[in-house]
Amino acid sequence: MYQKTEVIGRLGKDPEMRYSPDGKAVTTFPLATNHKYTTAAGEKRDETTWFRITAWDKLAEVCNQYLSKGDLVFIEGRLQPDKATGNPKIWTGDDGQPRASFEIAVQTIRFLKTKKQAGKENEPQGDAPF
Repeated sequence: MYQKTEVIGRLGKDPEMRYSPDGKAVTTFPLATNHKYTTAAGEKRDETTWFRITAWDKLAEVCNQYLSKGDLVFIEGRLQPDKATGNPKIWTGDDGQPRASFEIAVQTIRFLKTKKQAGKENEPQGDAPF
C-alpha cells in the first residue's frame, strides 16, 4: 500500500518547534491552499483549505530555521487521520460554522518563495485556524 499527498501553499503562522520525549525535533505549522473559481451564476469565490504540517528530525530543524509566515512551499507527505476518529480534525469556527483540517507528515519540502522574496501581500488572509 502507498499513499502520497502533494500541496503547494503558504504558511499561516511561523513554524513552532519542540522536542518529543525521546529527544526528536518536531516542527508544526499551518499551511493554506487557495482555490479561486467562478460559479455558474458568475459569482467569484475563493476557497481556502488548511493543512496542519508536521516535520520531524533534521527536516523539522530546517523548517524552523528557514520558514516564516507567508512563505510559499511545496509539501510532499502522508495524510495523517485524527487518531480519535480516523477522519480529518473537525471543529466549530468562531462563526459557528463547521471546519475541518488535514494533517500531513512531511517527507519532502521545497521552499518556493520566502516572504522576503515575495513581499507581505502574498500572505494568507486571516488567522490560521489552529
